[in-house]
Amino acid sequence: MEEAILNLLEWLTSLGYLGIALGLMLEVIPSEIVLGYGGYMIILGKIGFWEAFAAGVIGGTIAQLILYWIGSYGGRPFLEKYGKFLLLKKHHLDLSESWFEKYGSGVIFGARFIPVVRHAISIPAGIAKMSLWKFTLYTVAAMIPWTIFFLYLGIELGSNWMYIKEAARPYLIPMISLAFLMAATFYLVKKFKGPRTT
Repeated sequence: MEEAILNLLEWLTSLGYLGIALGLMLEVIPSEIVLGYGGYMIILGKIGFWEAFAAGVIGGTIAQLILYWIGSYGGRPFLEKYGKFLLLKKHHLDLSESWFEKYGSGVIFGARFIPVVRHAISIPAGIAKMSLWKFTLYTVAAMIPWTIFFLYLGIELGSNWMYIKEAARPYLIPMISLAFLMAATFYLVKKFKGPRTT
């Protein structure tokens, strides 16, 4: 299995920045592994940091837009039938729908930092016909720190890039907490904001 992943990563990076973008778009391999390997390729001098960063943000955003459109045009029945081909389980859809209904569009940013749910959350946004420009804005805003973090961690780990999940674990809880604090703040401000009466 590890050899198959390595072969796929080598093939993707042989495509340069397009390979990184494709890796995040397809999500056959988790984005953190693709970006971690990208960081390793950076220190080998095969790709540049900012180009890899741009490819990561663009690829990750396109992946979420595809899921948004699937939710918008296919709806829940389509996803329950074919979601397994997108590596999405029913309980991931249930959880993401629950969060979206409870916290609204602000959860699009916060949920991006939680594995699996970070993809599933795009679906209820599409089903609810959330504003496309807002969806894209929140997605890009989350993809920027996510991409920088895992590229940097891949650079730091070097040839040990395959341990990126273990290395990232101590940082993910604070990242998730901060993301949800920001999402909760957005939700509360939106909920209580209204025209002032005199």
